[in-house]
Amino acid sequence: MAVAGQVGYRRGGVAVVEICVVAALYYASAELGLLQQLVRGQVSPLWPPSGIALASLLLRGLRVWPGIALGAFLTNVTLGPSLLAVLTITAGNTLAPVCSYALLRRAGFRTALSRLQDALALTFLGAFTGMLVSATAGSGTLVLTGVVDSGDFWSTWSVWWTGDAMGVLTVTPLLLLLRSARLPRGIRRARWVETGLLVAATACVGFVETGRTPLLFLGFPLLIWAAFRFQRAGAAPCALAVSVFAIVAAGRKTGPFAGHDLFTNMITLQAFNGSIALTALLLGAAVAERAQTEREIAQACATLAGMATRIAGSERRPVLPAGRSEPE
Repeated sequence: MAVAGQVGYRRGGVAVVEICVVAALYYASAELGLLQQLVRGQVSPLWPPSGIALASLLLRGLRVWPGIALGAFLTNVTLGPSLLAVLTITAGNTLAPVCSYALLRRAGFRTALSRLQDALALTFLGAFTGMLVSATAGSGTLVLTGVVDSGDFWSTWSVWWTGDAMGVLTVTPLLLLLRSARLPRGIRRARWVETGLLVAATACVGFVETGRTPLLFLGFPLLIWAAFRFQRAGAAPCALAVSVFAIVAAGRKTGPFAGHDLFTNMITLQAFNGSIALTALLLGAAVAERAQTEREIAQACATLAGMATRIAGSERRPVLPAGRSEPE
């Protein structure tokens, strides 16, 4: 009984630590997300906490949901407008990743993101569907409390949904990949040079995207390059960088976001970032599937070659006359 009690206390302590870590990460990433707020100082077109919350649930299970609730409460308690509104928004921000987690589990989602169906499930179930809860609860609360006019509901809702969905599409894959990341060993110098060129090209595209010229489409060749050469490990960070550049351009109302209202810009931004994330996830998963198939084929060929060698060796053994045994 004493041993069982110690094990129970140890598990409880680990759970408390995990909850505190999730709450801290949620709060810290929320402060970063608020740097690009567009509505009332608390609605951002990229909300990293939603991606952190969903990744935490996928990696550690439902037991960390209090950490999500605590982080959401600490984030919104200073933003107001009232305690009841803060609790409602906190509930929406907590239920949204929980719903996404339930939908992904129902669809048989695998955190390795090595299949096309995993990429599609994360996009359409985890991001687009699950985040409807937080966007509707948050925007409705702001309208009901009189903070936002009823006529601005859809523009506020579009920014909220865009931010939460983009957090899932850009941050969650990166965190899931970091879990299985290993330090590279035996990498050729040419590979490091190619990595440096990809980083430099991404920075150049970001400079162009945030300028006055509408050249957002330049991000797609980068994604193709990153996905085919570096698979998911290159596609996920590249998609996050390109999306951040587009969000900065939307906040500045430059390039394709100039001369439009907030709702139109959010629709454009959501369509672009959704296309970026979907392209990165699908290409990364497709290349990973192809690599896995090639490894399985090579393994099968090696097995068949070994079997053929053993069969040929057994056929070459001499047949001894009856009654004689093989000499030792």
